[in-house]
Amino acid sequence: MEMSLTRINELTIIFYAICVLLYFIDFLDHNRKAKNVAFWLLSIVWLLQTIFLFKHMYDTGRFPVLNVFEGLYFYTWVLVTLSLVLNKFLHTEFIVFFTNVIGFIMMTLHTFAPSQYVSAAVSSQLVSELLFIHITIAILSYGAFSLSFVFSILYLIQHNLLKKKKWGKRLLRLEDLSKLDYMSYVLNVIGVPMLLLSLILGSIWAYIKLGMFFWYDAKVLGSFLVMVAYSFYLYIRLVKGIRGKTVILINIASFLVLLINLFLFGSLSRFHFWNP
Repeated sequence: MEMSLTRINELTIIFYAICVLLYFIDFLDHNRKAKNVAFWLLSIVWLLQTIFLFKHMYDTGRFPVLNVFEGLYFYTWVLVTLSLVLNKFLHTEFIVFFTNVIGFIMMTLHTFAPSQYVSAAVSSQLVSELLFIHITIAILSYGAFSLSFVFSILYLIQHNLLKKKKWGKRLLRLEDLSKLDYMSYVLNVIGVPMLLLSLILGSIWAYIKLGMFFWYDAKVLGSFLVMVAYSFYLYIRLVKGIRGKTVILINIASFLVLLINLFLFGSLSRFHFWNP
């Protein structure tokens, strides 16, 4: 059974790679056939991921978010799910491609992460409903921020095409700048309160379970830095009323801060058993 799950995971990566490649072909050449095949492959990827996720939940008897192996997998599943939903209801060109570039990178990191072999004894010590909620909400907020980042990238692409007056098919397939900016903003409005709630729940869990809180831990400081970065984005957009490329660049910079916290600060942490 363990070998079968490994084969499912390998098959998922192969399908995912082909899917991203086909979306890239559609991005370059407006190939509708490639796009349709990619969508069905992505649906298969989601199905295989869901099977693997629920099987892991059945084996461990808990929600799988307690280490980098589980966390990255759930994060990837969230991105694939959101991209399928957006493709169904929003019909925004290229959003699925860019979102799943991020998802494929995370899936690859998950597959080759050495920390997937974290001791079961360590994981069992961390079992807590409060911890589950804290981690799950954090991952969902990361999913919202990831999609916001994708919309910002699309904004820059569209802005560049308009500036250079390249009136091609790619320009027509992208949404107008105001909609891309607005969608990026809405996703951050969703992500920021979720991240704040996750930080509050994580702090409460630390005090309850550990009797203390490591405020100067790299991961803790990094998480609050992410919160500050995205709060600054909302401040600039709502209070200062700034729109357009300036606020888009701030959003992209905020996502880079998130990635630094996810990988660099997480590896430096002496407090978090779960990284990212």
